[in-house]
Amino acid sequence: MKRVLFAIAAGLLASASQAFAEIKVTDVKGREVTLEKPAERVVLGFYYEDFLAVVGPDALDKVVALSLSTWKDWRPNQFAAYEKALPKLSSIPDVGNTEDSTFSVEKVIAAKPDLVILAAWAYDALGEGVKQIEAVGIPVVTLDYNAQTVEKHVLSTEVLGKVMGAEERAAKLADNYRSAMADIDARIKAAGPTTRKVYFELAQKGAAEVGNSYGDSMWGALVDKLGGVNIAKGQIGNWGPLSPEYVLAQKPDLIFLAGSEWVNKPQSVQVGFGADPKVTRERMAGYLGRPGWSELPAVQQGGVHAIYHGGARTLSDYVYAQYIAKQLYPEAFKDVHPARNIERYYDTWLPIKAEGVFVLPYVAAGQ
Repeated sequence: MKRVLFAIAAGLLASASQAFAEIKVTDVKGREVTLEKPAERVVLGFYYEDFLAVVGPDALDKVVALSLSTWKDWRPNQFAAYEKALPKLSSIPDVGNTEDSTFSVEKVIAAKPDLVILAAWAYDALGEGVKQIEAVGIPVVTLDYNAQTVEKHVLSTEVLGKVMGAEERAAKLADNYRSAMADIDARIKAAGPTTRKVYFELAQKGAAEVGNSYGDSMWGALVDKLGGVNIAKGQIGNWGPLSPEYVLAQKPDLIFLAGSEWVNKPQSVQVGFGADPKVTRERMAGYLGRPGWSELPAVQQGGVHAIYHGGARTLSDYVYAQYIAKQLYPEAFKDVHPARNIERYYDTWLPIKAEGVFVLPYVAAGQ
């Protein structure tokens, strides 16, 4: 009898030990981060939708503070949709952000988190602030969806799942992303190489001012992966404007205007949640009216498209990869429907619907 009781006790102790075993992850910066248990009090710096998708329905219950403006100001309609679905969002404290130097280490510490989640770029910008946070015993983990690589998307998802105790959802999302990108790769290989030139522009300030293009990050990295000829590659690093003369000389076959829901940007190409396709195309028309653009192959052959800037650097960005690939290899992707796929992703993983404009070809009025 004593042996049986001892075995039971030993089993219970083993189970308890396993339940409270330390969690160790190596994040996207190659840093080993240790947590005593899955995080229950998180300061969330970025990648809001990915956090919600991975952690699941109770995700927001675990957020004690966040960087508000990089969500509410950058994607106001998206934020409003989540605020309606998740009313608690409006009461979560703001710790500022590194983009406008308002990030407050003091506010982070005051929130008493057991984990701080930062984008890799925010970690770099914060510098010594990270050491101040860690010095009081708060672990910091970094994610990187901005790199637009399958490897970092998957690693970020797996790390997020592990630190949040949501490994099953994380594994499904990582597999979904891997599978979608593998399907794209297979279709591209079957189609053979393309020589089509691609120009991306951040359509934030209107046609009168040249917006950023992307060299080796974000949209630029994605175009490279898809086998398109990114005309910004070698001209700029991460992002920056290309000269109008250079764009005209390159004669792009495809032009993607990356639009969003920006506030106080009356000339921007409106794309995203709640966007009206008529307004989106009206704003696009201004770009097509630039000097010399009427002679570009992209304009003459119907190759100008609006695409949601908020759709890059997320676990759903494979849908935008599908859309770009469909323009590069129309026949190979004729049975792929990116707009439907983005709706399906939101229905499956997130608490809001994808309602608005996320990808849209330019069609002139009357056509």
